[in-house]
Amino acid sequence: MTAPTSNKIKYGLRNVHYAPIIEDPTTGAITYETPKRIPGSVSLTLEPAGENVDFYADDSTYYSEATNNGYDGELELANLTDEFRIDILDDTYENGVMYENADQVTRPFALLFEFQGDKKAKRHVLYYCKASRPTVAGQTKGETTEPQTSTLNFTARPRPDTKDVKADTTPEIDQALYDSWYQQVHVKAPQAPQGV
Repeated sequence: MTAPTSNKIKYGLRNVHYAPIIEDPTTGAITYETPKRIPGSVSLTLEPAGENVDFYADDSTYYSEATNNGYDGELELANLTDEFRIDILDDTYENGVMYENADQVTRPFALLFEFQGDKKAKRHVLYYCKASRPTVAGQTKGETTEPQTSTLNFTARPRPDTKDVKADTTPEIDQALYDSWYQQVHVKAPQAPQGV
């Protein structure tokens, strides 16, 4: 198999979207709602989650395996939208007031975004994310106005049903798929069973 071409550099962050997940309580099957844009993305950091497991025998490393538990992420935004707070964090809205309750249960979601590149912007999707409440901070205005940002901490784990963690595009992607990346969450086509 020929390897795809790659961008030489990456820069910028834009087109951050989220897609709430619908999980079938009986089968565990996952589907996604239509992605919604989160404006004002400032930065995104993903740290690999997992560890190397070494088993020692015969006075040496007898077996070694790296586990892939997805990523721990941090998304910095100009301001987190109230729509995200309602859809994902389970905040409620009544008569012009947003409410947060201790019994809220956050909802899993897919996170879509892109980094710019010298050949073509690379689009990404993280398939199974869960967010914690964002930081809340502010400071007094000085001689100049300096916008304050919101930071959303989240985990991106393997999908419970397929174990897929993420996907990203290459410059060779079909143009129609590339253009529709933010219209619906792209998932890998199911593989035919062996021997069929």
